[in-house]
Amino acid sequence: MDVNSLAILYWYYRRQRRRKRLWLNPIVQRRSTVGAFTTLMQQLRNDPQKFFNYFRMTIPTFDNLLKKVEKDLKKRDTNMRKSIRPEEKLAICIRYMASGCSYKDLHYAYRVGVSTISNIIKEVTNAIWNNLHGEFMTLPNTISDWEYIANGFNTRANFPHCIGAVDGKHIRIKKPNNSGSMFMNYKDFFSIVLLAVVDSYYKFTYICVGSYGKECDSTIFKECTFWKKLIDGDLQLPAACPLTNDSDLSIPFVVIGDEGFGLHQHLMRPYGGNHLDRNKRIYNYRLTRARRYVECAFGILANKWRIFHRPLDVDTSTAISIVKACTVLHNFIIDMEGVQSNIETTSNVSSVVNVFTDAPNEQNSTRGGRCANVIRSEFTNYFISTAGAVPWQDESI
Repeated sequence: MDVNSLAILYWYYRRQRRRKRLWLNPIVQRRSTVGAFTTLMQQLRNDPQKFFNYFRMTIPTFDNLLKKVEKDLKKRDTNMRKSIRPEEKLAICIRYMASGCSYKDLHYAYRVGVSTISNIIKEVTNAIWNNLHGEFMTLPNTISDWEYIANGFNTRANFPHCIGAVDGKHIRIKKPNNSGSMFMNYKDFFSIVLLAVVDSYYKFTYICVGSYGKECDSTIFKECTFWKKLIDGDLQLPAACPLTNDSDLSIPFVVIGDEGFGLHQHLMRPYGGNHLDRNKRIYNYRLTRARRYVECAFGILANKWRIFHRPLDVDTSTAISIVKACTVLHNFIIDMEGVQSNIETTSNVSSVVNVFTDAPNEQNSTRGGRCANVIRSEFTNYFISTAGAVPWQDESI
């Protein structure tokens, strides 16, 4: 058989294969009749508790969210097939993040192709972030807004002049292609870092997500826009003022962090060392007590969105989109349903198993400069004074 005959046979073989190829898999073809959205959604809407268990939010919250993202999720029907409705896209994405299931699990449940599922997750998470973050996660830009946050910390955590608690956590991911060890963290798994500033109502006021897993909290924080605006005086913070009427020393408003951050006049951290006197131990206790809000926020986030209980097996850009969507939904749900309803889903937020790993701590100097040390000393003196002490602090150190 000559070359021309072989070429003709090969062309005929390829043509026959193309003819046999299905436009839609039989499983996908029956989506409109037996898919999970068709068979389950209305039943869930008839049972609010089951709906909440399935989507981790109430029916009114889901419907409100749908209104905000619906425009970005609408697609035109074609002559070949009908587009997937925005409500179904949102249901698929929320279920993915709430349950931590795989694309294949959703493929078999919702009768949607795996590649389509992948595109839906990207599309919906981007729509959630783009439509919600301007309203539910934006930096305060007025003095009164910052005073509201500071009053929250003073009332709820007995820590004055605090505008936020900062911390970083590792989000587990699969190894990105051609990344070497850039995303490998000190716990020997691949991750991106979520660095967040949280208020006293467990809400994220600022996030920075996507840094390499090998980087530490303080390095990431020093490069983020929040820190640059803070030290440049561009956050519109209230003017520095004394902690008590008896003091002449004006204290600026500060962010609080753990020992992974360097001491600064706008960032308070604990005293280092094991042999601290009573005053310093009380200061450390009071700072840790106020800083628990960021730890609780991460705990609520992880237990609301079970996708964080396993490595994100998606590309890095999609992983970042998922994290951003979950954090802004965290705030959105608190505003819609209240803080208590969100905390109850964790069973016990104070003892929640933290599925995130702390970002590594850089060996920061504890000196922090004369000005920063004077400010920390003033906080220390305030916490042991009649005006600033709390009755239980000596029993807690």
